[in-house]
Amino acid sequence: MDFNVKKLASDAGVFFTRAVQFTGEKFGQVEKTELDAHFENLLSRADSTKNWTEKIFRQTEVLLQPNPIDHTGARIEEFLYEKLDRTVPSRPNNGELLGHYMQDAAKDFGPGTPYGSTLIKVGDCERRLGGAQREFLQTSAISFLAPLRNFLEGDWRTISKERRLLENRRLDLDSSKARLKKAKLAESKAACEGEAVPDFQETRPRNYVLSASASALWSEEVDKAAHELRVAQTEFDRQAEVTRLLLEGISSTHVNHLRCLHEFVEAQTAYYKQCYLHMQDLQKELGRFPNAFAGNPGLSMASGGSSPQGNATLPQDAASAVETDTLKIEEVQAPATGTRKAKVLYDYDAADTSELSLLADELITVYTVPGMDSDWLVGERGNQKGRVPVTYLELLS
Repeated sequence: MDFNVKKLASDAGVFFTRAVQFTGEKFGQVEKTELDAHFENLLSRADSTKNWTEKIFRQTEVLLQPNPIDHTGARIEEFLYEKLDRTVPSRPNNGELLGHYMQDAAKDFGPGTPYGSTLIKVGDCERRLGGAQREFLQTSAISFLAPLRNFLEGDWRTISKERRLLENRRLDLDSSKARLKKAKLAESKAACEGEAVPDFQETRPRNYVLSASASALWSEEVDKAAHELRVAQTEFDRQAEVTRLLLEGISSTHVNHLRCLHEFVEAQTAYYKQCYLHMQDLQKELGRFPNAFAGNPGLSMASGGSSPQGNATLPQDAASAVETDTLKIEEVQAPATGTRKAKVLYDYDAADTSELSLLADELITVYTVPGMDSDWLVGERGNQKGRVPVTYLELLS
């Protein structure tokens, strides 16, 4: 083991000197070199950029991945792969897992049953939503999180290193100034004592020869201190210029982060639009099969296990009646009272002839009829008439 006692002692001496300097500056007992106002503004702007970038980065991570360590330990595994600079193995996300479970359940319950067929449709939609989420996370990680991380772990570390070096140069400069000031005071004092007439009758006579040469010794010390001050000032100015250039580069960082922010917004917009389209398609598919339970109390009682006859299912003839007893739109007449105006929120394509296609922002007349599913209304636009989903409308009156 190479143990350098001299270096250790030197480092301890520098540490002690720095501590004394900081203490003196705190109490205003020693001189401190102040930076110009522009430089101070650059430092404040850099600190603010670092703090807010770090907060935005952490919160974006929470938004994109709200459970950093789940019960399966997958997040810990990803962390280890990242530290080892290896590719993380692909695994299904929560949405894709939910879709798989729903489709597996449909196979078990029977894909031909109403519940099983609906599970297949919803499960397929959840898988597509999971795939859209995976693509969004990958895009956001590359276009937004990676630049923020690069700034915090790269540029900011370089700036912090140069700022610490500048602070050391400032302390060296202040120490040189204090040393020169102290040497000049001692030189003046020695000069005054050298000019005084020695008193040889003193009990402890002064060495007049040494006193006379003290002025020359302190003059050499002043010259040496002045040289050290010039060197310290040059090093401080050079380091201040390097640090200033790095701090002025924060403006370029803001421009880069602005571009990344636009890309993040675009990725988020595309993701939510894709999710909306998937859910809209699912809603259309499910809307083709109106809820049979709303119009048939006997079926609801049977499914709930509270039928007076104790039967768990309807007879075959009754079930077929439910399937064939559909509402004939052309025979529906608008009631004398109870019609309302509605504004269409989204475009809607009719699934069959019993439905009415809609265009966003148009106004139509809507009303309900007995026995109709509560999720649907009858809509009229001129001579056109058909069922319309309530979720696509804003009722006005």
